[in-house]
Amino acid sequence: MKITLLGTGTSSGVPVIGCHCPVCMSSDPRDRRTRTSALFETESTRIIIDCGPDFREQMIPQTFRRLNAVFVTHEHYDHVGGLDDLRPLCVFGDIDVYADPLAASRLRQRIPYCFVESKYPGVPNINLYDMHPHEVVTVGDIAVQAISVMHGKLPILGFRIGNVAYITDMKTLPDTEWELLQGIELLIVNGLRYATHATHQSVEEACQFSEKLGSPETWLVHMSHHVGLHSEVDNQLPEHVHLAFDGKTFNVDYDGVRTLS
Repeated sequence: MKITLLGTGTSSGVPVIGCHCPVCMSSDPRDRRTRTSALFETESTRIIIDCGPDFREQMIPQTFRRLNAVFVTHEHYDHVGGLDDLRPLCVFGDIDVYADPLAASRLRQRIPYCFVESKYPGVPNINLYDMHPHEVVTVGDIAVQAISVMHGKLPILGFRIGNVAYITDMKTLPDTEWELLQGIELLIVNGLRYATHATHQSVEEACQFSEKLGSPETWLVHMSHHVGLHSEVDNQLPEHVHLAFDGKTFNVDYDGVRTLS
């Protein structure tokens, strides 16, 4: 299975409009971060996690072929603002979208024209489904298990796919969810900046989470310009922790998803 990190930035993206800090002025492409999203694909199946406002730009370099499903972590705009840009990909067929009940209800309010009985031509053909923590949804040959994480006081979803965990916008993980993440070999998780934040992990907290989980390889996403220059910060992290960047790819063995018995 191939994983492509389409975007690795926080809600403002990097560079931030009007900012002239060293990160926003950097010529290193690893310091340019669109809003966080990821593409998981096998030969027969393609899914993405989150579809933010940079989705169009992120998908232009990708092969134009069917997208089977979108999994939504939560309803904040930087994670769902690009759903209307699914339109071109609907030429291959309907696209299933999975979100927790709160996010699903908000999407029906924000883009109601996608869910009316009589749609006008060109509207993306979206089938919206509720997904609950611990539930496993199989799309083609990819099984996705939902994990409950806390975005401050807001419960949102993270996902486990095989031995890969993809978690963004997390501050804490409920005690009930640790068992679901045992045996993870690749952890993709948020690390906003070095200073603490009320609703997101800091880089230090992300490193501590990785160590507690025992993940042999961890890549940080959902980073702001405050995280610092990639060329400097990446070398200061623990050996198994890295700053991700837009376009980073992984090829991983995949044999299904482990579920809690």
